[in-house]
Formats: sequence, structure tokens, C-alpha cells
Amino acid sequence: MGIATVNPATGETLKNFEPLNDQEIAQKLDQAQKTFEYYRHIPIAQKAEWMNAAATLLVDRREEFGKIMALEVGKPIASAIAEAEKSAWVCRYYAENAAQFLANVPIETDASRSFVSYQPIGVVLAVMPWNFPFWQVFRFAAPALMAGNVGLLKHASNVPQCALAIEEIFREAGFPTRAFQTLLVGSDKVAQIVTDERVKAATLTGSEPAGASLASLAGKLIKKTVLELGGSDPFIVLESADLETAVSTAVTARMINSGQSCIAAKRFIVQEAIADQFTEKLVAKYAALKVGDPMNPETDIGPLATPGILKDLDQLVQTCIEKGAKALIGGNPQDVLTRSVVALQHGNFYPPTILADFPPGTPADDEEFFGPVALLFRVPDIDAAIRLANSSPFGLGASAWTGIQEEGDRLATELEAGAVFINGMVKSDPRLPFGGVKRSGYGRELGIQGIHEFVNIKTVWMK
Repeated sequence: MGIATVNPATGETLKNFEPLNDQEIAQKLDQAQKTFEYYRHIPIAQKAEWMNAAATLLVDRREEFGKIMALEVGKPIASAIAEAEKSAWVCRYYAENAAQFLANVPIETDASRSFVSYQPIGVVLAVMPWNFPFWQVFRFAAPALMAGNVGLLKHASNVPQCALAIEEIFREAGFPTRAFQTLLVGSDKVAQIVTDERVKAATLTGSEPAGASLASLAGKLIKKTVLELGGSDPFIVLESADLETAVSTAVTARMINSGQSCIAAKRFIVQEAIADQFTEKLVAKYAALKVGDPMNPETDIGPLATPGILKDLDQLVQTCIEKGAKALIGGNPQDVLTRSVVALQHGNFYPPTILADFPPGTPADDEEFFGPVALLFRVPDIDAAIRLANSSPFGLGASAWTGIQEEGDRLATELEAGAVFINGMVKSDPRLPFGGVKRSGYGRELGIQGIHEFVNIKTVWMK
């Protein structure tokens, strides 16, 4: 895949970009290392001033950045603008809290003085995905830069304008020119970069194969990695739940970024006693969703980012149907043409779809459905709900709905996920650590834990 802006709503290639050659990559790595040697010593108060300036730029130019995101990945414009604003939030959070998070921690020992210090490690490579092209970069970059590291961004090849805009933001905010650099390269250059001795660590948000490949390369050289991979998040609704709120939130939770989110709810696990009511309400709300031009503020669901994503999603859906699952709504890409007055023939549009009644052995058991497709399951009780939720190879987030405190406590304890939200939608928040277990990855972003991932946690003992 070339590095290009291709409008997913029309299929039109708007702009091509020339990838960096090996000499240019080596030059940027050298510049990153030389920048780190002095950047690490810049007072944290100065870094905070620059980070707050980056936040201001994100807010002041949020409509401009939102349009770039909508153009490159088909994100509905309202969501894209909100993403720019959320990126400003994480910048301000670390600008305000990094000094506290990185302060020496005294510990009483047999020494005259002993403490733990947090020191930067150097050049960190970030391999980032297209689906939240600003937020997922800033949630890495804000803590990494505040900790005194420098960043290299290898963004997805379909969001080059987003990648270059982010580099521009940090430069305009006042950071040294090479403190954060975008590398316009294809995935074939990742191995070359991550194994370079100047790169001390790497983080990746993306697919399992990409994460496994990066971690394998880094592991051979004993380099730290953080991985945030796929998810097939359960959304459990028990008989005691507030049904109306659960249904409304279920639609929002599934349709984040037109369904293209690792933490979007994907498997809806509903207690049998209320399953008919839940299903009827969910189908009605799906039928009312507006599919169309992502630049239209009234659009609920835009196109999928690439034709390949649409093809892979539809293949999973059709396999489920062929094996005996039932499509309660949607399930046919051609259905989308009847849902909007916008001409959708040339875009990567997929209709809101709900699948149910799965026999054993369908992709619903262990695959991630990346798009506006909900998988609906019925269970007799909380025991069965927890078993089904935990049967997935993924473990990123989980949402569960109940009106009984004891049920909520049990769900929070027993669900195998990096985050459990009781009576709420799974979401990322700068104040809370974010990451998964099992095949959803390891390590944490955000919170105090996020800034500690890429530092040397050094023990100092003096006598």
C-alpha cells in the first residue's frame, strides 16, 4: 500500500506522498538521538509550557484537524472535531501532572538517603493506526515528551496528512524541531527502524500480527515494547439493568468511529429474561442510524477506512450467516444504498448490522469485527455471561449493566479485561491507565502508569 490520502467516501486518491529512503531515515534517527542528548535536560516546566501550547493549537484549529481526519479515514466530522479536543485534554493532563509523576520517591532503607527516580530512556518509536489518527498519537506523545524522551512516529500509510499535521503542532508549540518527527515510511521499514541502536523502545497500536512482529524484533535486542492490539469487547446486560439506558449506550458503544474502534462494544451478551426487549429496541435504533457523507454533521456512520477493511468485515459476516447465524438487520453491503440520499456507490460503506443465533464454530467465537456489526448472544444468568465474555482470546475492555451492587462487584472482579466499566461505556481517559490482557496486548498508556512505561525506574542508594 502506498502512502496516500484516499477519500474513503468516494475512493478518490487526493494526494500521494513519497516515502523516505534509507539515507533519509538514517538522518532522522541521527537527528532524534542528538536532540535527545540535550532535550532530556530541559526543565520540565518548559516542557509543560510547550505541551500546553500544543493543546491550545489543537483546540483553536480543531475544525481544520477534524476535516483532515474525516477526509483521510471517513470519521464523521463531529467525532473528528471531538478527537482533536480530546487530544488537547491529554496534552494538558501531562503538562499539569508530569512533574508530580516523575518526582523522586524517597524510601526508608539502611542508607543515609535512598529513593526511586524516573529518567528518560531516549528515542521511542510509535507505530500508530489510522482509526483515531490524532488521539492515539497524542496519548503516546504527551507522556513520552514530558518524560524527556523524543518521539518518532510511523503512522498508518493512509493518514499521511494527519501524521504531518501532528509533527507541525509540536514544532509550532515550541518543542525542538527534532523532538517529535513523522517518518513517512511503509510497514516494510519498521524492522529497520526498531532494530536501530538509537531506538531504545517502541509502542504499537494495531493488529495482532503487527504487534507480534514488532515485539519479536524488539525482544531479540531486549528493547521495551508496549502493545495495544485488537478487542472483542463484551457488553453484558443483566435482568436488573436499566434497559433503556443500556440500549441507548449500546448503540453509541458499538458505533464509535463507525464501529472501527478496538474498545467498541462488539459482543452483546444479554440475559434471557430481557433479551427480546433489548433486541427489539436495539434493532429499532440501528434502523434509525444515518449512513453517509462524513462531512455532514448529521451523519452517524461514515465509510470504513479502506476497501480491504470492508471486504474483511463482510467476509466475517457472510461466513457467520452461511454457518447458520441470523442477520436481524443489515448484513448486505448493498443495503447501505437504501439508507441515504447520498450517492454511496463508490465509498467503503457498510450497513449497520446485527447478527444473532450463532451456532458453534463461527468467527463470532474468536474474531474481531471491525465495523458497524453487533454480535448478539443470549445467556440464562450472570454465570453464563461471565463465561461467554471470558471465552474470547481478547481482553481489552468490558462493559456490564446491572442494578445490583453485588453483581457489579462480581463482574468487575471476574471479567478478564484491562478495563471494566459497570453501567457505563468503555472509554479512554487521560486519568486512567489503558491497555489489555491476553491477545489484546500488554503495558499501559495514560495515567501515571503511562508515563512510567518509557522511563528508567532507577533505584538510588547513598551513604
